[in-house]
Amino acid sequence: MAESNVGQKIWSMANALRDDGIGKSDYLEQLTYLLFVKMADEYSKPPYNRNIGIPANCEWDTLKAKSGDELFNHYEYVLKSLAGQTGTLQQIYTGAQNKISNPAQLAKVINMVDAEKWSSMSTDVKGDIYEDLLEKIAADTKSGAGQYFTPRALINAMVRCVRPVLGGTIADPCCGSGGFLLAVKAFLEKNYPMNADEKKFLKFQTFKGWEIVQSTYRLCLMNLFLHNISDFEGTPPIIRSDSLTSDPGDRFDYILTNPPFGKKSSMTFTNERGEQEQEDLIYNRQDFWATTSNKQLNFVQHIHTLLKATGTAAVVVPDNVLFEGGAGETVRRKLLETTDLHTILRLPTGIFYAQGVKANVIFFDNCVAAPAHQTKEVWIYDYRTNVKHTLKKNPLRESDLDDFVTCFNPDNRHRRTETYSAENSDGRWRRFSYDEIIARDKTSLDITWLKSGDSPTDCTLGELLDLIKEKSAAIVTAVSNLEKLIGEVDE
Repeated sequence: MAESNVGQKIWSMANALRDDGIGKSDYLEQLTYLLFVKMADEYSKPPYNRNIGIPANCEWDTLKAKSGDELFNHYEYVLKSLAGQTGTLQQIYTGAQNKISNPAQLAKVINMVDAEKWSSMSTDVKGDIYEDLLEKIAADTKSGAGQYFTPRALINAMVRCVRPVLGGTIADPCCGSGGFLLAVKAFLEKNYPMNADEKKFLKFQTFKGWEIVQSTYRLCLMNLFLHNISDFEGTPPIIRSDSLTSDPGDRFDYILTNPPFGKKSSMTFTNERGEQEQEDLIYNRQDFWATTSNKQLNFVQHIHTLLKATGTAAVVVPDNVLFEGGAGETVRRKLLETTDLHTILRLPTGIFYAQGVKANVIFFDNCVAAPAHQTKEVWIYDYRTNVKHTLKKNPLRESDLDDFVTCFNPDNRHRRTETYSAENSDGRWRRFSYDEIIARDKTSLDITWLKSGDSPTDCTLGELLDLIKEKSAAIVTAVSNLEKLIGEVDE
């Protein structure tokens, strides 16, 4: 079968399994388990002859040789045995469970994986097949997988602005399926010819990430592995943990990330009555400017800690990070003082899988400590006002952000030209001085100047539905916040 058809074949199997009640996310997880064993088998044979560490009774041929209940039982044995190994094997298979309850369907998936010689495929082909599956499953909103998937058009635009250089280190403290790390790798490979040592550094020492959700962590490891980041042996580049818990001590040249949506961190516990309750989770860290349960503000502070003295960050944040008082104002003031927070991209709704999300990208460079404030001016590009995107009919494309990248002027961001002026009040690219920002109420960075032309009568039926969903999500959030406020007052 031609390599170009492999992805379609795998996706068709996902649709077939869905009819048996197997979700697409579960299917991708099972595919990951089987694909890793198959590739380990191929690399253990000539011309590679590598010892991957798969136990003899768990090798690929032992799965191929069985059928029916015997296959079903052996597959569960393989998953449990591999979870007891070390290194990447242990990390991928920890907590692994068989979600395919029909032995005949399991045999079909095994035969499909067995039909291809994965080791002979190029990294680009293998990686693209897996990345395409991730994107399709993220688009299946019923699966809830979209929570860890950032639109690749946005990621690529952020990378084009930051322009990481070869030899730098890149981190993502909440890496999801690894999209930011892979986009940086693709950028470096496209723009830099590499010798053997540089390729080795790119593969083993360039990238670092953290992911708290076990299933997402597993997919990320596989995604990176298929894109030739890390190897069967050695320490995986991704750590499964809550990265906010502590300062890991490592410092990085670049951090590109989209922290998870949702305003507050929380933890679930069982109360004295045996009922499940949640309480806000607050991280008491000496390196943080403010103590808060707002996980978005905590991630911004954490990212600042992770940067080298001259490091660069590009971070997706919700609107509340730009305008919220209290800890929010403290964090914004400290960013303006200690870093060069030079650019904000206001994003439209309709580009994320979570409905109604209003988000931005903030770009800032860390600076060596100095008595004066480091931010001299903040440039804002408004790609939200009067911009409409939907996930299916009008998804965000990289070309949609070309004008922003041009205005950002990554070749020399100190030589920029506003498109806004008194004569052109519709210009989307505008400069604000530090004094203008600091004089605003709560040092708010939530700034807009364009006149909105939104009108429900101008919408198509699909756009109107999206608008209703967006407003509904905002109303639910407002009611929830009001109920909590009333509860605190009553207490």
